[in-house]
Amino acid sequence: MTVIENEFLKVAIRSQGAELTSIYNKAAGIEHLWQADPKIWGWHAPNLFPVVGGLINNELIVDGKAYPMQRHGFTRPSEFKLSSETTKHHALFSLHYSDATLAAYPYKFNFHIIYDLIDNALRVTYKVINLDSKTIYFSVGGHPAFNVPFGKTEGETYEDYYLEFETGEKLDTHMLSAEGFFNGETKPVPLDGDKLHLTRHLFDADALVFKKLNSRQINIKSTKSDYSLSVEFPHFNYLGIWAKPGADFVCIEPWLGCADSTTGPVDITQKEAIQKLVPGHVFEVSFYVSV
Repeated sequence: MTVIENEFLKVAIRSQGAELTSIYNKAAGIEHLWQADPKIWGWHAPNLFPVVGGLINNELIVDGKAYPMQRHGFTRPSEFKLSSETTKHHALFSLHYSDATLAAYPYKFNFHIIYDLIDNALRVTYKVINLDSKTIYFSVGGHPAFNVPFGKTEGETYEDYYLEFETGEKLDTHMLSAEGFFNGETKPVPLDGDKLHLTRHLFDADALVFKKLNSRQINIKSTKSDYSLSVEFPHFNYLGIWAKPGADFVCIEPWLGCADSTTGPVDITQKEAIQKLVPGHVFEVSFYVSV
């Protein structure tokens, strides 16, 4: 386990998946990250690459050939290498292409996940380096799960919490089939002003997926406290919000990419919101968690 720390936050990351396992607010004495109860949902904050969401038949299509690829890609079980550049406030993990990755994703790459503490904020950076002689295509995103309630105020319940959007929104979620693919339907999500109230049944039909948000920041707040946690995602076009029904967490998921549609698989070059990177170039994007 790797730990980075400053006067505000103490953060732990494991090498498997370069996954966050703890975001601890030292002054408030609050653990903000879901602690991966395997009976409910056994992850903390998966990093998603080179796909986001599910693929029809669990296959990625590249140049007409099908490659086996699990939901959200192969980073979750992968062992990342910790860089010697790591300091007290900074940790860099890398996943280099290998025979195993080439069997599922026929591109040569280096994928870095970088964690930086900046005062009361944690910056999470995804960096993709194209080591191939051809353009590579990919999706990338985060899936952090935050404890709700925070545990700061006695007697709080899940229903006391809400998500506050940065700016005015008219929300429509893109509906998913039972298999996790977009079915072409949308459904309005009612707001109370700029607030989306959390309920135990909000995610009964799977994640809320927003493709046209004006906001680039979501605040998790309680009606019984002034304390809050913020997730800022300035350069991510899509946002997923999800919790396992009945569980005491909510995931705020910034995405560049999304699941397949029920209309059928398409070549990776034609996937919705796909990112492309020419040989020798570097792609970088960050989101922030602040307390």
